[in-house]
Order: sequence, then C-alpha cells, then structure tokens
Amino acid sequence: MASDSQQLPSRGPYIGVITNRTTNLVIRGAMLLSVGVFLALVLNLLQIQRNVTLFPPDVISSIFSSAWWVPPCCGTASAMIGLLYPCIDSRLGEPHKFKREWSSVMRCVAVFVGINHASAKVDFANNVQLSLTLAALSGGLWWTFDRSRSGFGLGVGIALLATLATQLLVHNGVFQYTSPDFLYIRSWLPCIFFAGVITMGNIGRQLAMYECKVVQEKTHQD
Repeated sequence: MASDSQQLPSRGPYIGVITNRTTNLVIRGAMLLSVGVFLALVLNLLQIQRNVTLFPPDVISSIFSSAWWVPPCCGTASAMIGLLYPCIDSRLGEPHKFKREWSSVMRCVAVFVGINHASAKVDFANNVQLSLTLAALSGGLWWTFDRSRSGFGLGVGIALLATLATQLLVHNGVFQYTSPDFLYIRSWLPCIFFAGVITMGNIGRQLAMYECKVVQEKTHQD
C-alpha cells in the first residue's frame, strides 16, 4: 500500500502536462484563426479597392465588402499552417531556432502586408515584371525570417495547392480576377500564398515555443 501511495502522486504532473498541452493547442489554434481572419479582411479589402478581385454583386454583402466565406477559410487555413509547422519541425527533429523572438515575427507580418500592398497598389509595366518582383520579395521573406528547408518545402507545396483551389473557385464563377494571365488567375498569386504560409508558420512556431516554455516551467514546479 505504501508503495502504491508513493507512485500515485507521480501521475498527477504527467496528466496535468497532457491537459495543459491540449488546452494550449486549442488556444494556439484560436489565436492563429483570429490572426488569419483579420489579415484576410484587411488584405482582401486592399485587393477589392484596387479592383484586383471582383465578387458578384449579390455576394458583396458582408464585412469590408468581402464574401462571407473568405475570412473563415483563410483563418482555418492559417490555423492549420501555424499548427503544422512546429509539428513538422518536431517530426524531423530539427527545431527552428532562427530569429526566435516576437519582434522578428512582427517584422515578418509587416513585410507580408507590404508584399500584398505592392501587388495591389504598385503599377508595373506588365504581369511578368510584377510576378518576378513578388517572387523575389517572397523569397527574401523566407530567407530573412525562416531559412529552413521544411519551411520552404511546405511553403511551396501549400502555395501550389492554394493556387489550384483558387483556380477551381474562379472557374466555377465564385469570384474573378481582373486581367487574369494564368488559367483564370493572376500569375503572381502563388508568391502571395507562399509569403502568407511562411508568415503564419513563423507565428505558429513562436506560439509553440512559448507553450513549451510554459509546460516545462509547470513540470519543474510540480
């Protein structure tokens, strides 16, 4: 009996850690969802004001003249990407330690918004020049704030899938782009998706690192 009573307390901290991790996972997902929704509203507003994206008249009836489904979809995708990046890092056994501070993450968000602003506001001679410029800026964002092979691979893969999904939506008449030059869409769209994936991945990694610190501190205290 004495040995059993001595073993019982050792299970308490373990169960507490699992509970905390589950709670923190939900909290991280909710925060990433909120960030994704907010960025979708702001950036989509820039595109609509520039007449880059056109929605049918009966669809433009929600916040910031955006289709109601755009922010939730972007928020959900942001949450999935933000949770996936640290998970892949853990699976590969390569913890991402490059520029791991919130100031760097906020600068990454600012650069991402700037890239979107450039695609909507700056006038280029042609779409090829715009695409090459945004590709260079997106690559520079990855080099400046990520530099991981996993981050680059996930960014490219998710950007291609998102571009394909966008093509299907445009083809079905859900919305359209003005002056499309690549299968119903703008050729620079994959660059925007790539930059967005890298940005949300950095936010997710930073939140995961903060969670690990909290869990470790609570484990030591118990």
